[in-house]
Amino acid sequence: MNKPSIGYGIIGCGMMGQEHIRNVALVSGAHVAAIHEPDPTMMAIALKLAPDARPVSSIEELVSSPDVDCILIASPNFCHIGHLEEIAAIRSLPVLVEKPLFTAAVDDARVAALHEKLPLLWVAMEYRYMPPVARFISDADEVTGGIRMLTIREHRFPFLVKVGDWNRFDVNTGGTFVEKCCHFFDLMRLILKSDPVRVMASGGQAVNHVGERYDGRQPDIWDHGYVLVDFATGARAMLELCMFADGSRYQEEISAVGANGKIECHVPGPGRFWPEELGPAPVAQVTVSPRHPASPRTLDILVDPDLLAAGDHNGSTFYQHQRFVNAVRGDGQVEVTLRDGWWAVIMGLAAHRSAREGRTVHIADEFRVPR
Repeated sequence: MNKPSIGYGIIGCGMMGQEHIRNVALVSGAHVAAIHEPDPTMMAIALKLAPDARPVSSIEELVSSPDVDCILIASPNFCHIGHLEEIAAIRSLPVLVEKPLFTAAVDDARVAALHEKLPLLWVAMEYRYMPPVARFISDADEVTGGIRMLTIREHRFPFLVKVGDWNRFDVNTGGTFVEKCCHFFDLMRLILKSDPVRVMASGGQAVNHVGERYDGRQPDIWDHGYVLVDFATGARAMLELCMFADGSRYQEEISAVGANGKIECHVPGPGRFWPEELGPAPVAQVTVSPRHPASPRTLDILVDPDLLAAGDHNGSTFYQHQRFVNAVRGDGQVEVTLRDGWWAVIMGLAAHRSAREGRTVHIADEFRVPR
């Protein structure tokens, strides 16, 4: 007997919400049932992508709809915690919420209160599901013999234009190390299987958005930085971010090194940004480099072109939705928990604090560590 299709209710249909809609359409046994989006232009685009979906005028109407089996939150960062609370007050539906889970340290108690009210809450950390990153994660311990050093580099394009330019200001995003880099802090914890204890960072705004003004205000969002993180196991990790490196061949590069060897992965940026005159866009790769005998080898990681065309995250959004739908059906577990999302934000907030104050931040001394 075929199981009925899972109906999504979607909150927020800007660029990321539209990517989610395109990927839900590719998932067998799932569809978009209803959409809440206050911006008329974004709503019109969303309904073209999901012509059978119903527009609704409020979150209450969306969550109360009998044809909605789960909720996707893709609204601006500063809305996430409030939307989660509103959903929890109406109906305990499964929720996939875009990162970051929250944007300010004072919100962490609000997040903790959601644990009992929304037992199936999955934080959208797409980078886990990029095929080259997934291969890297699965092979890293065997190749390295136990990771001692982990490095993540993202060299990419500047922040894109969003509705109302909300992403130009830290008060709305949580700051670049939260808004953009929570993905990488999540990967650090996942790959190293450990929690962070100490963060040291340096960052700022050097190139991007300095000439822009919004109601007389200059954007304060950072465009580059370094973050060093010490973990409880003794492993060390580093993040290098540059958001004025549009010309890079690869957008993300991750390396892990241990006593036995090194493993790297290289992930291209969105294909729509690759210059056509340069020919085909780069292909994702994983390189394994044993120490003894020294014999580096590189494997191309091919991704279905339909998945690449459906979004900017190397096919990962599709795989994330596959697993989320399985969890909604009771055929799988939540893979990115509220605790995972909480830690990713705390690490970003600690990095901002370290960079602004010029000091090392000991997380247990300054944040309420999630249990």
